Amino acid sequence: MPPKVSMSTIAAEVGVSKATVSLALRNSPEVSTAMKEKIRETADRLGYQLNPALGQLLSQIRNRDSYRATIALINAHSDNNSLKRHPTIPEYVEGINQRADSLGYRLDYFWLNDPELKARRLKSIMLARGIKGALVVGLMNDCQFPEKLLPIAEALPLVVTGVRTRNPTLPYVCVDHHGLALQAVENALRLGYQRPGLVLDQKIDRLVEGRFSAGYLYGQMRLPEESRLPPLYQNAGEEEDFACFKVWMQEYRPDVIFTLYNDVSHWLQKLGMKAPDDIGLIQLEWRKNAPDWSGMRQHNDHTGEAAVDTLVGMVHRGETGLQAEPRALLIAPSWQSGKTTRKLVEA
Repeated sequence: MPPKVSMSTIAAEVGVSKATVSLALRNSPEVSTAMKEKIRETADRLGYQLNPALGQLLSQIRNRDSYRATIALINAHSDNNSLKRHPTIPEYVEGINQRADSLGYRLDYFWLNDPELKARRLKSIMLARGIKGALVVGLMNDCQFPEKLLPIAEALPLVVTGVRTRNPTLPYVCVDHHGLALQAVENALRLGYQRPGLVLDQKIDRLVEGRFSAGYLYGQMRLPEESRLPPLYQNAGEEEDFACFKVWMQEYRPDVIFTLYNDVSHWLQKLGMKAPDDIGLIQLEWRKNAPDWSGMRQHNDHTGEAAVDTLVGMVHRGETGLQAEPRALLIAPSWQSGKTTRKLVEA
């Protein structure tokens, strides 16, 4: 077994004192940036490993009154302001903020699509600031892991919220989309509905690798075959979507519809139908700004909290984002009663 590499080993290799090595590895401003880089490169080459929990504890003791370790919150959405105005992302951020603060961490924000922020520069900034790890929010268009984040994932702990990434898959936390759709069907059947239908943006279903539609189709298995309706996917302009919806309604005659958007409510009004009198409506992502809807709470704030917990655990274990067997954590949804459904049968 090769001898353990210590700070003294690194100091002798670089030609500085052990104290300088210690300061550099803690990103102290007392050591120049060039020297810190040289010491870190030497430490990496020699295979030095700092006990992360001990290192953090010692740093906190030295800076007892002011120390707060930093984690990065990387917004991968195309809109830089989506952390505040997107219908879903702010809930993740709320949970992340609350849990990070309670654990003594501060957040440093980055926008992945900033044209001035190239991959190498992003990594350099994060390392220079002593950032412990990173959380990614806002992957909404596809589940391919952004190439720009690979250098970060190789160097630091990194957790993705909301979706499972591919090429590579990283540790991630998200709602149980399959279980959510299945529970929505089960609640509809419990209320007495017999012909549930799903109207969904196909891009969203692809983002979650078909888990919405899979949960819906599995939930239908207890129904007679003639009551198992195919999903209607939204993938065109509003007028064309409505035309397809009208044909789908006439052909399959659902008595309750699961959806993610308010479009369906407006389309039903055009057809002279209203929930819950003529048909049931169930929102697959119940939101506070539409409290009258029946639907499923995704608890995205809990996802944010759990993502912080996962990241902090990785920091303490000295892990990076790239792992042979990345962990996944699913957050259970819950049913929210509302005014867009009604009970059709007695229990």
